[in-house]
Amino acid sequence: MSKLAINGGKAVRNAKKQWPTWPIKTGQDRKNLLDVFDSGKWWYGEKVAEFEKKYAAFQNAKYGVSCTNGTAALEIALLACGIGAGDEVIVPPYTFMATASAVLKVNAVPVFADIDLNTANLDVKAAEKAITGKTKAIMPVHFAGLPVDMDAFKVLAKKRKLILIEDACHSWGSQWKGKGTGALGDCGVFSFQMSKNITSGEGGILLSDNEKIADAARSYSNCGRGKGKAFYEHFLLGSNLRMTELQAAILLGQVTRLKEQTLKRQKNAAMLDNGLKGIPGIALMKNDRRVTRRSYHIYMFRFVTGEWDGVSHETFLNALKAEGVPVWAGYPIPLYKNPLFQRSGTGPKYCPISCPYYGKKQDYTKTHCPNAEQICKEICWIGQTALLAGESDMKDIVAAVRKVWENRGELSRA
Repeated sequence: MSKLAINGGKAVRNAKKQWPTWPIKTGQDRKNLLDVFDSGKWWYGEKVAEFEKKYAAFQNAKYGVSCTNGTAALEIALLACGIGAGDEVIVPPYTFMATASAVLKVNAVPVFADIDLNTANLDVKAAEKAITGKTKAIMPVHFAGLPVDMDAFKVLAKKRKLILIEDACHSWGSQWKGKGTGALGDCGVFSFQMSKNITSGEGGILLSDNEKIADAARSYSNCGRGKGKAFYEHFLLGSNLRMTELQAAILLGQVTRLKEQTLKRQKNAAMLDNGLKGIPGIALMKNDRRVTRRSYHIYMFRFVTGEWDGVSHETFLNALKAEGVPVWAGYPIPLYKNPLFQRSGTGPKYCPISCPYYGKKQDYTKTHCPNAEQICKEICWIGQTALLAGESDMKDIVAAVRKVWENRGELSRA
């Protein structure tokens, strides 16, 4: 008789046992929003300034510049740091498209360097090998909330005279040796999109300890206006990328709960690590003792295909879902395998990858990052919302993985 739910057996979790929903909203959040709504002051004012100050302080940064979304924040960061036509920026291939597309948007060229298989973060040695005479910046991603080795990247950036921009869009609340991500390098950016651990539906922010970068970012996001200058004087080719007072009102409520929620996710992730570490065929992601607080946007582990007696990654995930675990496969391919990067040719539509001011050819069809490609085939994601559940829910996840392992014979014969 079948034991696995995917084959008709009883699931680990009863269908009535629900996971937490997102976003979490309170009566105070409603009041914050309605106060702004009723005031009629909806545009880029006191609430935006208040949120920028409070979020920057939460991440131990001197300056915060809000904007419409995380993608815009990446573009603003690159512009504010002087990245432009013909420059190369080293990025990881295992991340959301915006990390690389933002580089293209400022007429620069993304160069993909491989990740560390045990962290899913940009590997510093791979990044160093990718540096050329055209490299201007490195933009590592604190993937899933785990900070990259910032000590090593800061040494590399200083040695090679490169700008270091953090894509911190998964790391709200994460700290490296006691300091928040986002201002560990020259600057860093965050997203407040709907799925994120702090959200206003959309929204973003740039943080920095560098006043010149912050001032430039403000100008690029606010129609090119100058600091302390007249309203109708425009100094840079900026755009209208301003956050609204309504978004800021929502975020002000959420930031008050961010530390508590971050610590709960961290505690639950530790329970999962402890429960899953003894299960064959499951490889846990590596932690770093220099990370003094970690935001878990995603809890991840690797499905080691060779140890599962012919069971595929997809079949394993489907079996786990049938047991009631909210798990999925994440990115199916590295960024460089996306159609945008696979097309080749010359002319305006291929700029900046193939343009006179670049002076060389970038052929992404020849890019190969073996760790990124392997992790796409093996990784398992559990989203941040599930990590706000209780201890018994974490035990359910562990029990489900163990159950699928112990009854894998049902799957290999399926």
